[in-house]
Amino acid sequence: MALITVLLVVVVVTVVSAGIIARQQLSIRSSANQLHVRQAWQYALGGETLAKAILQRDLRQGDPRAPIDHLAEVWAKPRPPFSLDEGGALWVQISDPTGRFNLNSLLRQGQPNEAAVGQLRRLLLGLQIDTPYAERLLDWLDGDDQPNGGYGAEDNQYLLAQPPYRAGNRELADVSELRLLLEMSEADYQRLLPYVSALPADATLNVNTASARVLASLAEGLPLSTAQGLVAARGSEGYRDLPSFMAQLSGLQVQSQGLAVGSQYFQVVSEVTVGERRQILRSTVQRASDGRVYVLARDLGQGAMAPVPVEEVQP
Repeated sequence: MALITVLLVVVVVTVVSAGIIARQQLSIRSSANQLHVRQAWQYALGGETLAKAILQRDLRQGDPRAPIDHLAEVWAKPRPPFSLDEGGALWVQISDPTGRFNLNSLLRQGQPNEAAVGQLRRLLLGLQIDTPYAERLLDWLDGDDQPNGGYGAEDNQYLLAQPPYRAGNRELADVSELRLLLEMSEADYQRLLPYVSALPADATLNVNTASARVLASLAEGLPLSTAQGLVAARGSEGYRDLPSFMAQLSGLQVQSQGLAVGSQYFQVVSEVTVGERRQILRSTVQRASDGRVYVLARDLGQGAMAPVPVEEVQP
């Protein structure tokens, strides 16, 4: 009996000890994960701060009142990763969303911006997208419940979906909201994604960073080959002013309103790996003429850099 009692005590102690050890290991692992999460977040914020400093330095090198931004500048160049503790790394990349068509420009002071609507139609046509997303996006942005022409879509159509929902009736906060448009397919969305952005409605299009496809949408009858020539004419320093760009388009009805050779809005992607943790912070920042850089939005739910436009060469 004494031996059996001793064996039972040993078994109980062993089970209890194993449980304590397992809980302790789990607690240590949980603490390490939380530490890596906090470290990754702070490193990502550090990448954002670094990008702000780069943009501020770039502005000081020129005229703050009339900046010139192009893809050969320091802020636009890929940079090697920064080594971190525990074998981690930090990648920081800056891109210019004003080189893409601003979806929120379809509405100006509560009224349809016909020039922007026409440009989006041409962009969709150039991408061989026939669905009338321009009219449906205009209805998504405006505050009324009246469909725009015969191709628009308002609450009465979205409420028929499963599950039902309503039109946004406000500016897009992110390009991904395009997936909510009536009949927006994943294929059309992925094809359009490299060429569009969601910025404040007053954001201008930077002709020094815009792709040939976006430039080709500026006017009716502007072929992609001509737009590719506009990109090539930018050279390594970009267009110095709008008249230099407009001179390349003589004979075409292109409005200079809404165009610029500099950028006010930028997108910063900070990608961090610490231990087994991977964190991506996508920040939308605004660089004001006084040299300050303001963070307008942060997003932790996106991937790394947005897809790069693939230019199609005309035969």
